[in-house]
Amino acid sequence: MHRKNALVIGLAISTFAVVGCKESSTPQPASSANETTVSAASQSPVAEITLSNPLESVRSDTPYYVSFNELGVTSPDNLGITVAGSPIASQMIDRDGDGDDDGLFTLLDFDAAETLTLHVKTGIESTEATKRTQAEISHKMGGSWQEDPKKPGKQIYVGGTFENVDSLTPPAQHDDHSYYIRYEGPGIESDKVGYRIYLDRRNGFDIFGKTKPAMALQNVGQDGFESYHHMADWGMDILKVGSSLGAGGYGYWDGEKVVRVQDVEGWDARILDNGNLYSAFSIDYKNWKVADKNVNLNAVLSMHGGSRMVHTRLTLDNSLDNFAIGLVKHEGTEFIQGDVDITGKAYTYVASWGKQTLNDDHLGMALLFRKSDRIEQTSDDHNYVSVMKAAGEDLDYYFLAAWEAEANGITSKEAFVEYLKGEVDKLTLPPREQLKTKLSESEKTFPVTAEQALNWSKRLADDELERKALGYHVDGWDVNRERDPKFEYDIIGLLPLAYDELNKVAPDERYAQVIPQVTGSFVNDKGDIARYKISNYNIDSIKPGRNLLTLFERTGKEKYKIAAATLREQLEHHPKTSEGAFWHKKKYDSQLWLDGVYMGMPFLAGYSVMFEDGASLDEVVKEFELTRKYLRDADTGLYYHAWDEKKQQDWADAQTGLSPHFWARGMGWLAMAVVDVLEIIPQENTEQRAPLLAMVEEMAADLKRYQDPQTGVWWQIMNMPEAAGNYRESSASAMFSYFYAKAINNGYLSADYTGTAQQAYDGLIREFVTVNADGSISMTNQCYVAGLGFGRDGSYEYYMSEPVFKNDPKGTGPFILAGIETYKLLK
Repeated sequence: MHRKNALVIGLAISTFAVVGCKESSTPQPASSANETTVSAASQSPVAEITLSNPLESVRSDTPYYVSFNELGVTSPDNLGITVAGSPIASQMIDRDGDGDDDGLFTLLDFDAAETLTLHVKTGIESTEATKRTQAEISHKMGGSWQEDPKKPGKQIYVGGTFENVDSLTPPAQHDDHSYYIRYEGPGIESDKVGYRIYLDRRNGFDIFGKTKPAMALQNVGQDGFESYHHMADWGMDILKVGSSLGAGGYGYWDGEKVVRVQDVEGWDARILDNGNLYSAFSIDYKNWKVADKNVNLNAVLSMHGGSRMVHTRLTLDNSLDNFAIGLVKHEGTEFIQGDVDITGKAYTYVASWGKQTLNDDHLGMALLFRKSDRIEQTSDDHNYVSVMKAAGEDLDYYFLAAWEAEANGITSKEAFVEYLKGEVDKLTLPPREQLKTKLSESEKTFPVTAEQALNWSKRLADDELERKALGYHVDGWDVNRERDPKFEYDIIGLLPLAYDELNKVAPDERYAQVIPQVTGSFVNDKGDIARYKISNYNIDSIKPGRNLLTLFERTGKEKYKIAAATLREQLEHHPKTSEGAFWHKKKYDSQLWLDGVYMGMPFLAGYSVMFEDGASLDEVVKEFELTRKYLRDADTGLYYHAWDEKKQQDWADAQTGLSPHFWARGMGWLAMAVVDVLEIIPQENTEQRAPLLAMVEEMAADLKRYQDPQTGVWWQIMNMPEAAGNYRESSASAMFSYFYAKAINNGYLSADYTGTAQQAYDGLIREFVTVNADGSISMTNQCYVAGLGFGRDGSYEYYMSEPVFKNDPKGTGPFILAGIETYKLLK
């Protein structure tokens, strides 16, 4: 049942207008525009979606998927998309493979840095678009299994005719070349290229090279295995797989060689989608015996029109280190490695190029994956092997093949490398999305009132409790980072603190239990902290210390005091710049980052007041003063992300040591830190408080100048709103909303800033809250992470390359806190 504000159910959809977003002058069809039988323009939109190309280059056939849940619809019949008032080709798909359609898919063409506005509407009945993808599996029926006269003991299927089916579990006697499955397994193709997967112990991935865009699989292998190994009017099977993984298959790396997925109890293949724009199939490998484990493996492989790539999503029911993906290693081919001096979540590739087809011509094959997913690159006798992390028992990657005999095929290594660079750029930088739905808008009114602000905080807090917040305990799972939880700033520090603050204004035992169940779970009875090493001197690890102080204050348990003392000891010996500013981490030599002020100083101030009679408060204030001295830009009033005292880092300016850009969340951390520390330093300590109060006044004026006048929120790179790829970023906007409201509430700012605070919070709700069909809400457009060094060069392009998430603790924590302070302000 949807939670609705009864006062605003009738809100007109016309409030969807997005200022500054242009619609394409012509429809952007995925292939050919749908022919509608009703007036699309007359339909009330379910959603308005603004998509912006973050690349300064043209991109065609760009895939876009949005779930029905996000669209706020439970009955998706006759759902379609229009651009500039005209319908475009779209398709309902079953992305999660559960047998039911779960979202809407389309393909879009963008000019460089172009913005398109899509309207999702009901009642758009359309004719089929040109078929650009296909997935199928076909086996013989009407014949019988008989012993192969040429190979005693082997069974082959004799007689019968091939028929396509939606699913297939091969019988036990099925093996390679048993004449039972047409071209030996499921196939998938786009208008560029086709692939087949052997549904037997080989589990090889083969390529059907295509000379024309029309669908071909339905004609392949109807007369047996031999014909498609020779050139036909559509193309041919071009790859010799042999004992390898083929063109992007998967297996296990035992340290010396790839173990293919062959020792299994059986296979189930299922066609998930066979549509015009998008097709997919799945294979379930039952009880794979590997590495002294039994693993059930599910693979979902999908393609969309206009692309050579197959998106491969793997799910295991048992963790398996050293999962392997690979490409066949043919003699005479050249191995190619993509850029690895990049951030971990950016895509890179490995590839091979050379004369490696059965047609004796050039073929390029590639694997595309996130840099952080690969453990090592190696090879065996048959394969180029990428050894991967199966984080959380899942992994996704892409594989592709580019044949020179395609229509307009790639004919040189240099052209192949340029093509791959373009593909990884597109994967790393998908279109920026702004989603406004009829359901979401019906639940929002502006200006937001005190009670509504508190309700938004409670709603997101409640939904995150259901989704994952309590799962961050020591034996749980960090969903977004896909790893065991560490004792760190956001999931163990910031988010539990937000629940604790919410409990103070809206008491609820569920909120009260987050700090003890999450932060407290990392401390054993001796006061030792799990997954923490003092020798790392990582200031991010200090942030949960505030929660340890809270736990000691409320329970009196000595273990929490001991744990807090350990963090205090880290700060006692933590490396510092020549003037005494804390390094961000030991491995970040001589670097002061904005992030670290929030991670360390509220704890140091709180610990000092609780146990040291305030002896360290001067050091706390000094950290802010040095941060302002070295990181604040006098012309803009904005703060650079980081400063390298030695001026030795690649990202550091040779003269100033500063990083190049004003990252919004970096300044957000600082803004939250200053108002939080002022709350801890006693009122009578006027000399210590004075420089911090001056910073609040100064930051309030400077931030206001960079507040987006249309929306009231802030941009990812604060002073470059017009740059391609830049986006309004929610976590920083929540932090600044919190800063203004708390500063006014506590008397650090005058009430003259109340309008600014209201505009900031209204913008937070208007721009970044989506109400889902299941009644839950999501906070969108969050920068996943940003840092410097180790492949992160501090360039504008770097900040744009980090993923954009939703419901990450770095955003949800400040969102909950912003609602609390806005509630206090407006109450």
